[in-house]
Amino acid sequence: MARDVVITGIGLASSLGEGVEAHALALASDTAPVVDTQSFAPYPLHPLKPLELDKQIPKKSDQRQMEPWQRLGVYAAGLALDDAGLKDDTEAKSQLQVIVAAGGGERDHAVDAAILAGLRNANQPGAFLNERLMGDLRPTLFLAQLSNLLAGNIGIVHGITGASRTLMGEEQAGVDAIRTAQARIAAGQADIILVGGAYNAERRDMLLLFELGGFLRSADFAPVFARSEAPGMITGSAGAFLVLEAAERAAARGARAHARLSHAGAHRSRRQPGSVAKALDELLSGFGQIAADALAISAATGCAEITDEEAAAIAKAAPGARRIATGDLVGHSVEAAFPVSVALAAAALSTGAANEAIVTGAAHWRGEGAARLVKA
Repeated sequence: MARDVVITGIGLASSLGEGVEAHALALASDTAPVVDTQSFAPYPLHPLKPLELDKQIPKKSDQRQMEPWQRLGVYAAGLALDDAGLKDDTEAKSQLQVIVAAGGGERDHAVDAAILAGLRNANQPGAFLNERLMGDLRPTLFLAQLSNLLAGNIGIVHGITGASRTLMGEEQAGVDAIRTAQARIAAGQADIILVGGAYNAERRDMLLLFELGGFLRSADFAPVFARSEAPGMITGSAGAFLVLEAAERAAARGARAHARLSHAGAHRSRRQPGSVAKALDELLSGFGQIAADALAISAATGCAEITDEEAAAIAKAAPGARRIATGDLVGHSVEAAFPVSVALAAAALSTGAANEAIVTGAAHWRGEGAARLVKA
């Protein structure tokens, strides 16, 4: 028999601020999204609301050696540990496993620009490049920060000594992180896991990569499911970590369960017309009967065609559901998009806004995922 898996800790930080309360309020109201249309024009994005880093990363030296996406991830992980009542529990943190959905790491744009400018006039370009790379890059950088440093920094800053895993692969990394964590606890392979991801949207290199693929929206903000005139993603800086725990373990320590994560699944379609809807249909149909008044949280990207197919799959599986696009609230956060969406669903159930929720997400390029949460 599979064990019940509950969410006992939620750590969220985005353009809306931090914590469960700020995000639950946005879910329940018509709060206007925070969108920056000027800094990276013509591409709008949702910038991270400034964080008091000292609250979760006390040492300035730790803060300095991390790039923004790692600081955001470590901060959100700390929020989740606080919420679960584990921050000072050394024994629990020795058992706690960490699963991180990470991107390719951030580059130091100032160093890149200085090296390129200097190469123009260098008498020996090879020697110049080698010298600058050795002298200008910080010890934690190898052209770009290594992806598994986020898990390492979470362990160092928060004193977690259990095993860690880092998954890469854009949105699908976030889906598989949640799916793997839920499956391991349900199967008895782990009792408690910290899982999530972080994404810094305020990066010109990532905007360039997405634009080269034709995935960005270059018009003013519009809701995710109403971008047909100019389809594409509006990215957002966000971090989300969840403490998943076996229900009996949580009950034994008297922990509050925000919600029960009953199902989590992943698919990878060939992205032919109709394939996204079919993949999500298969995932959602395997979750059992979905309540008529369920909440549907969608991590849809806003990209052409696949967003419409995701909407169709949600309408088929839960025709009476109230649908909310995560991108309308905090933007699309790539690797963190699915963890953010699951965290929002858990926040809604925890605050009494719903008794059941489904979460869906079709990646901008490849991969689909879905999850189901019910009131604990």
